[in-house]
Amino acid sequence: MTPTRWWWVRHAPVTETGGRIYGATDPNADTGDLESFLALATLLPQEARWVTSHLRRTRQTARSIAAAGRRTISPEVETGLGEQDFGDWHGKSYDELVASAPAHRFWLAPATTTPPNGESFADLCDRVTPVIQRLTREWVGEDIIAVAHGGTIRAALGLALGLDPETSLKFATENLSVTRIDHYTTTPGHEATWRVVHMNLVPGLA
Repeated sequence: MTPTRWWWVRHAPVTETGGRIYGATDPNADTGDLESFLALATLLPQEARWVTSHLRRTRQTARSIAAAGRRTISPEVETGLGEQDFGDWHGKSYDELVASAPAHRFWLAPATTTPPNGESFADLCDRVTPVIQRLTREWVGEDIIAVAHGGTIRAALGLALGLDPETSLKFATENLSVTRIDHYTTTPGHEATWRVVHMNLVPGLA
C-alpha cells in the first residue's frame, strides 16, 4: 500500500515579538518572503490534505504557500498541534529566562521541565502524538501537508523514531523548512512503521 506521507512545514518567522518567548501565544507570522513561499509551493504535492494548528501564524503560512502556488485550500485546524505552552515564561527574553530557570542548549528548558502555568515538552509530545496517529488512520495513503511549529515537528520526529522527548529536542527545525515523514501500514511480513525521508529541508537552499 502507498504510504501516508506527512509534509511538515514550520511556520514563517515571527518578528513582532522582539525575540521574546511567544510559544502558545498568537502573534502574526512575517509572510513577506514570496520567493520562499513559491519554492515551498513547488516542492509540496499538488493534491494533499492540509492541516494547521489553531495559531494564526500557521494559518497565515498555509495561505501564503497556497497563494504562491495558485491553489485553493481549506485546512483542517487541530488545536492539539499547537506549540508548547510556556505559561509564565511568555514575554520573557531568553536571558531573563536562563537567569531563573534550567537552561537548555537547543530549547528553552529540558523536556520534563514544566513552566509555571504551562506545559513541558514531554506534555506537548503526549498531546501531539494522538493527533498524528488519528489523522494517519483517517487519511491513510494520502499526502498530508501539516503547517505547524518547531516543537510539534520535533514531537513528530520523536514519534517516528521512537525517541524519548529529551532526545527529540536535538532536532533543528528552521522556519519555512520541510520535514517529510512517511507511515507504512502493516503488510504480510512487515509491521507498521515510520520512515523519515528528509528533515529540516529549506527549499531553495538545498
